[in-house]
Amino acid sequence: MSDESPAARNGKTWHTQFAAVVRWLHIYVSLLGFTALTFFAITGITLNHPTWFGIDAMRTTELKGELKKEWLNLPLPAGFTSPPLTADGEVDYAQQVAKLELVEQLRAAHQLKGAVGEFRVDERECLIIFKGPGYSADVSINREDGTYQLTETEMGIVAIINDLHKGRDTGPAWSMVIDLCALLTVFVSITGSILIFYIRRKRWTGIITAVIGTILFALLYVLFVP
Repeated sequence: MSDESPAARNGKTWHTQFAAVVRWLHIYVSLLGFTALTFFAITGITLNHPTWFGIDAMRTTELKGELKKEWLNLPLPAGFTSPPLTADGEVDYAQQVAKLELVEQLRAAHQLKGAVGEFRVDERECLIIFKGPGYSADVSINREDGTYQLTETEMGIVAIINDLHKGRDTGPAWSMVIDLCALLTVFVSITGSILIFYIRRKRWTGIITAVIGTILFALLYVLFVP
């Protein structure tokens, strides 16, 4: 007959089951996020050393075209006898152009990528800027005759993955992906730390190693960061 009390046996079972669950989560969450974590690790290097990977290489294309003049000078909205004003009391020229039609026509004509990052309108011209990872397209439109000049810049694959790492011009959905990957990294780190407490022979070695790593990380900042 075992000398262990039921409470001791139950306690041992509870700890064993908890360790098994943490181990399972650590392994499979790590595998689930393997590609994402590897991506952000590699792009950390490409960001830190951009000239190593040809970040300076870019391709710029300049084009010209013409849009419908009526899209650039819309009639006054119903009930208005003069152009609408902004909150600052200035003429709201943006109300005088068909923004959606202009953007869609430019996309269709030149296969432009990215989202519209800026759309400015003044008395004489419109400026539309399309922005995406490693990509930009600036369009200057003359409101009088509908002619425009387009400058499209593509930075290459390294610039694209660097912008994905930073979340620059990637939209709200990708921003959420970055947050989830950060939380996943924290989760994997915590579950790995918990598991060391269940390996008796390595427990203190692991704890001491973690403490040394933390101290070294802090010293690197104190000693080498200006």
